[in-house]
Amino acid sequence: MNQQNQITQDPRPFVKMHGLGNDFVIFDGREDRFDLSPDGARFVADRHRGVGCDQVITLWPSNVGDVFMRIQNADGSEVGACGNATRCVAHMMLQEFGADKITIETLAGLLHAERNGQQVRVDMGEPRLDWDQIPLAREMDTESVELVVGGLGNPVAVNMGNPHAIFFVDSVDGIDLEELGPQIETHELFPERANVSIVEKRGPGDLRLRVWERGAGITQACGSAACAAVVAASRRGLVERAAAIELDGGTLVMAWAEDNHVMMTGDVAYVFAGHVFAPFNLEGHDDRERR
Repeated sequence: MNQQNQITQDPRPFVKMHGLGNDFVIFDGREDRFDLSPDGARFVADRHRGVGCDQVITLWPSNVGDVFMRIQNADGSEVGACGNATRCVAHMMLQEFGADKITIETLAGLLHAERNGQQVRVDMGEPRLDWDQIPLAREMDTESVELVVGGLGNPVAVNMGNPHAIFFVDSVDGIDLEELGPQIETHELFPERANVSIVEKRGPGDLRLRVWERGAGITQACGSAACAAVVAASRRGLVERAAAIELDGGTLVMAWAEDNHVMMTGDVAYVFAGHVFAPFNLEGHDDRERR
């Protein structure tokens, strides 16, 4: 069947945004409970046949926050948290509501965001550090995980709404993340797969970070990985619970506060708005209770 014959849906409006180059296609499903199947998300995220993005975001109504944010990776899988997407959605909602603060519900819990000048600050919640909270396949010290892959070893494991493995290296430029990232993401030690970060300390409170995102590959930035990196670096004694983290797409200001919450501050940007047809059934038909 050719693509033209496959298109059965009406065009759907969307907004394209990015946070430090980590880009998102955002759909508003608050009025009609619009949902995306995994096939639909993969099509929208395709940079050749769809709109193109790292993650697809769908907004739903929330009974406990101002909005619920659903996050699907480029491969169609669903995840609990995305820091850069949270900042983008927060910016949209702050403008829509004319507010200074907003609460966003996610699968990982409630996230609180606020204006910070021209930037957005998000409380990304508390890191989970126990082995079964990551989760790992077996019990071990998450500050020194027993794992070596292709010269990368001894990572710190942190869950910031999704699992992260953080490796500290002398130079991020010397690591073939495109080769090693998928091997570590799908390693048997991570039953739910893992985001893979390599971190280089460049000075006091200054970290360089590159990320292989679970289900998306190498991205320009990853907010939850930046959260995990500041927690991991603090646990290793490399920073004093705060850092400016330089990613491929720009810099995030991170702080692991004394109340155990991780605060993230950074830029957001609008790219364009449009409408998209989809050659797959966009409507989800699972039986989960919609928020």
